[in-house]
Amino acid sequence: MTTQEFRPARAWSIAAMLTLFMVVNFADKIVLGLVAVPMMEDLKLTPTEFGVIGSSFFWLFTFSGIAGGFLADRFQAKWLLLAMAVIWSVCQLPMAYSSSIAVIIAARVLLGIGEGPAWPVTVHAAYKWFPDEKRNLPVALFSQGGAVGLLLSGLTIPLITAHYGWRASFLVLGAVGVIWGVLWLLIGAEGPIGAHAQGAKVDVKKNDDVPLKRLLIDGTVWGNFLLHFVAYWGLAATLTWLPAYFQKGLGYDNIAAGRIYGIVVGVSIPLVLIASILSQKLLNKGWSSRNARGRFASAALMIAGVLMMMMMMLKDPSNAMRIGFFAVSLGCTTAIYSLGPAMLAQVAPGSKRGAVLALDNSIAALAGLLAPPILGKLIQSGTGAGGYEMGFFVSGVLMILGGIIGWMVVNPEGSILKLAKAR
Repeated sequence: MTTQEFRPARAWSIAAMLTLFMVVNFADKIVLGLVAVPMMEDLKLTPTEFGVIGSSFFWLFTFSGIAGGFLADRFQAKWLLLAMAVIWSVCQLPMAYSSSIAVIIAARVLLGIGEGPAWPVTVHAAYKWFPDEKRNLPVALFSQGGAVGLLLSGLTIPLITAHYGWRASFLVLGAVGVIWGVLWLLIGAEGPIGAHAQGAKVDVKKNDDVPLKRLLIDGTVWGNFLLHFVAYWGLAATLTWLPAYFQKGLGYDNIAAGRIYGIVVGVSIPLVLIASILSQKLLNKGWSSRNARGRFASAALMIAGVLMMMMMMLKDPSNAMRIGFFAVSLGCTTAIYSLGPAMLAQVAPGSKRGAVLALDNSIAALAGLLAPPILGKLIQSGTGAGGYEMGFFVSGVLMILGGIIGWMVVNPEGSILKLAKAR
């Protein structure tokens, strides 16, 4: 049994390192948004042009994520994670020293290639240490490692920019990546839980020979892909444009906008952890994964979507209300990041888990490719806060629609039985 292979102290030390890995990962993602205004002014960029730079991170993100997932099924996650950290650190140098738009875009594209497999490989690595009944919390911590990365970045990068210029932040992030890589060399290791250790109530070992293409048309699998896609749309929108919205739309200066962004992320962190713990308790009480994970995450996304839309639905909401809407919405949106992988791991046999998780992350990343430039167009066509809020309104509509579909189709227990019959 997987619970007999579970070694709590060692597993949680690995989980701590993987959480720090996601801290660095999301700091690398948000830094561009946090230096958006001084960078646009320095390089004379329009919102549409900056949106293209923002989306360039995702141009090859999808393909590298898929490739990384297949590699994770064949090679040790320790070395894949280390390679990613090295790439991230190197990619900060052109951002710090070049004024060429082409070079900056190339650096962001390469960074996207290095970060594409980060989430699926991190989750895959953790699942070698944690059995199914213990997976919600560590993966929630990884997603909140990302939130901590956003929080710390929101507090520190504007200060670095104010004192040393916007380019200095990229040098700091490069150094942080190197430090994590050294620590990982000393601490990182592969887990003892085998590829077949799924922990599902139905034995999924017998599904090990189900073709990947059959898995991909399963309702739980593609339903999770959809939930992750609409959630990532909201994340990409906020990563790229929320700090600028606080400045250009609501009138805060750079440092104040960074602090407000930190508050938004700080409020969202406990919400995600509470959601993950509550979902796990519901499972332990006998609730089905369909209800405790699938419908739970779908409902959270629908709530997040409504809150995104509130800024245009309400007449002249206060800045405090706007900030509160974003904070709760971000917390609800990211619930799928911990619950989704657990559902996919229930359905996909261990030999195909890395590939399925990678496809999930890479399809979601298409939202990161589309959201920044589309919101950039809406922002450029609007005035003041209005253009930004129209972009967030569109994001909310997508999240509501995705949540409704996910509520209806995601059913891990039913999928396991269907795949067994389809062999």
